[in-house]
Amino acid sequence: MNNFLYGKTYDEISVICNSLSLPRYTAKQICDWLYSKGVNHISEMTNLSLKTRELLSTNYEAGGQNPSLELVSNDGTRKYIFTYGSLVEAVVIFDRDRVTLCISSQKGCKLNCRFCATGQQGYKGQMTPYEILNIFRYVNKQFPVSNIVFMGMGEPLDNWQNVHQAIQILVSDWGYGISPRRITISTSGIKQRINDLLTTTDCHVAISLHNAISRERMEIMPIEKASPIEQIIKTLRSYDWSGQRRLTFEYIVFDFNHTTAHIQALVTLLKGIECRINLIRYHQTPNSNFKGANNDAILKFANNLNAKGLRTIIRASNGEDIFAACGQLAGVMK
Repeated sequence: MNNFLYGKTYDEISVICNSLSLPRYTAKQICDWLYSKGVNHISEMTNLSLKTRELLSTNYEAGGQNPSLELVSNDGTRKYIFTYGSLVEAVVIFDRDRVTLCISSQKGCKLNCRFCATGQQGYKGQMTPYEILNIFRYVNKQFPVSNIVFMGMGEPLDNWQNVHQAIQILVSDWGYGISPRRITISTSGIKQRINDLLTTTDCHVAISLHNAISRERMEIMPIEKASPIEQIIKTLRSYDWSGQRRLTFEYIVFDFNHTTAHIQALVTLLKGIECRINLIRYHQTPNSNFKGANNDAILKFANNLNAKGLRTIIRASNGEDIFAACGQLAGVMK
């Protein structure tokens, strides 16, 4: 049937209830069963009358789908592969008391970043709010999730309507009630949508930068031509980052983008913005000619950036042995 109640907002469920001449409070009850209690079947919604459950079941299912495959890394990182017509991956990273779910937003990706396995895979379709949230739903039942990062397959701003609905369900009182400060949305930067991200959510923001020199960035990230990073930065500058909301720039350190010129370009680009830089080791992907900087070079780069007043940390790598690290997700059964 694939006509799931799960993944719908309170307003959408209210419309359904109204169309079936059900009491107004029924929508809140259904949301409670779907998001707080996590039931798999409408028949389990026991505070609804039997007649109401039968009526709902005529046209709808509660929803819920398990992954097709689970892989466990030597460092404990877990990768889940879900089948939604095509394969979608998600990663769970454990760090002391933090359980971070790296969730996908698209089936593949349109942006074709040269270093990214997802980008090289191509675009296979948008993920629906149901498909996005079903990943959270499954993982949260296995390991209570403390943090969510939209850093998996796809570009969140290229599927903004569905991603925004999923976030609305995650943070709303009638949904999961998660603080938006536990959610980070990572984007390469789409100028038509970046303001929507800033003004319609309170989530943390991560910008996939990887090079502050525009012509060089364009060589590895074609999105630079349509949405120049300087225009993205201009929009970011208009926002007040002095509060609890965090702005991060993600920077994969290749063997070619950590020179003095790159340091100066970062200083110039990010001057006056309250932010931090996460340096990421390059993770090798099949059929890639890119090479990453060695650990000493990454540490030197970080020290130089910090000395210039740019708060910089080196992000730990997780799950590389199961192709679960940054840039390695490709929706392939292994």
